[in-house]
Amino acid sequence: MSRQVVELKNVTKNIRSKTIIDNISFDVYSGEVFGFLGPNGAGKTTTIRMIVGLMKMSSGDIIVNGKSVKTDFEGAVSQVGAIVENPEMYKFMTGYKNLIHYSRMYKGISKEKIDEVVKLVGLEGRIHEKVKTYSLGMRQRLGIAQSLLHDPKVLILDEPTNGLDPAGIREIRDYIRRLARERDMAVIVSSHLLAEMEMMCDRIGIIQNGKLKDVQLIEDFVGAQAQVYKIEVGNPKAVIDKMRQVFTSWEIQIVGGDLLIDCKKEDIPAIIKWCVEQEVPVFGAAVAAKTLEDRFLEVTSDKKGEPAHV
Repeated sequence: MSRQVVELKNVTKNIRSKTIIDNISFDVYSGEVFGFLGPNGAGKTTTIRMIVGLMKMSSGDIIVNGKSVKTDFEGAVSQVGAIVENPEMYKFMTGYKNLIHYSRMYKGISKEKIDEVVKLVGLEGRIHEKVKTYSLGMRQRLGIAQSLLHDPKVLILDEPTNGLDPAGIREIRDYIRRLARERDMAVIVSSHLLAEMEMMCDRIGIIQNGKLKDVQLIEDFVGAQAQVYKIEVGNPKAVIDKMRQVFTSWEIQIVGGDLLIDCKKEDIPAIIKWCVEQEVPVFGAAVAAKTLEDRFLEVTSDKKGEPAHV
């Protein structure tokens, strides 16, 4: 059964007279991948830095596996593995020697444990080669292995797929999901690649201007308020103007060769009936599910309707 592993309680960060993080609260559970999204400068990295103890909070508290970052810093941070920005490695050393070096920072990490994390991230065939020969994806995997040496309850990855090619992105995404599932870990991922977050995460939290805008299951968030229907018809360009004249209260557009209509489910039979009467062939009708990008831009757009930049 999932349990709370990370709890942010009314966390605020002030720098001089400016509020960078404004009273945010959310929980992350074991076995889940939690996506942390927000435009540039929204406060994602600041929040992550406070969780891992690289920055002090002005007020509130962060609890990691039952231990307070404020009152038991060492106990809380010892439960966390993290890559903030890029994993830094000694390129002149092999991947294995890098892990041996980092293992000395903790007590009781055996050779068997190092071999275990190497296998977990799929580097068995290259671990004894120098890091300078590694691709970016391999260095990311080595960084994850380093983060797992001390069996943390929480793994925090800041932009883990940054700079990777599509194959590398998929590779890292699969490892992250497997870690959460097989190790029952809480994984927090910050990224600007919204399509990847949609495939990777169980829940997402959106932060903007230092305030938490929303936390939802990914399927609930993407499906929220979706009343856009895709109608597949023959030659949509020939009928769209006439349809707009008849159905004046709906927004109708052509996307990818289909008609997208912002209407209610109850209106679909009337649309299909009209098409039949106009001898317009109808090949299908379905809900046009919004992407995470669509919903993200809706939530973070400013008052003028301009989308925020991720």
